[in-house]
Amino acid sequence: MQAAIERIDWQKINLLPVIVQDINNNEVLMMAYMDKQALELSLSTKIAHYFSRSKQRIWKKGESSGHIQKIHSFNIDCDNDTLLIKVTQEGVACHTGRRSCFFTELESGEANSDVEVSSEALYGVIDTLYHTIQERKNADPESSWTAKLLSKGDNTILKKIVEEAGEFSFAYKDNDEGEMVYEAADLTYHMLVALAAKNISPDRIKQELARRFNMSGIAEKNSRDD
Repeated sequence: MQAAIERIDWQKINLLPVIVQDINNNEVLMMAYMDKQALELSLSTKIAHYFSRSKQRIWKKGESSGHIQKIHSFNIDCDNDTLLIKVTQEGVACHTGRRSCFFTELESGEANSDVEVSSEALYGVIDTLYHTIQERKNADPESSWTAKLLSKGDNTILKKIVEEAGEFSFAYKDNDEGEMVYEAADLTYHMLVALAAKNISPDRIKQELARRFNMSGIAEKNSRDD
């Protein structure tokens, strides 16, 4: 296994592009990246592990959804800088709930396959909303509020966050439970828009909260002051 890993010049390639193909029909399911540790895990377990640029961590494909990829073969290209793996795909490969990530016709922008599984059921509402916001970056601002908000830039996005935080605060002060829930949802949405604008996955927020979980508030504050 070590000899296989050392075929790759990790000094030159921080992240190895990986093309993922279905073992049964050679359909291209997705393209992802592996760092050295992700490749080691994939080789040793024969289950696909990747490095997520948005999450900034290694992730086992299907860790949330259960839609794992069982690897049958690893093939490196002639330049030793791109990997092709053939897999048995459990469930679907794409976070949209489609079998393959390659479902959009470039010129028309139309989807050429149907959703097989609800993405919300796979990943939860926060991650699904974040990915939906990401997709709206390429939508028509005249037909999508999210696309319109993103097209207006940072100042408009930040203004909406401040507005929604203020409205939540007023609802809290009025002890209006229904309004608090409503305004918290609005605030969460606009914060996700800001994160999506900077390509920061909500998974990184979860990682930061997990980091703080066993740390007292005072210790956490002191760690930031240092």
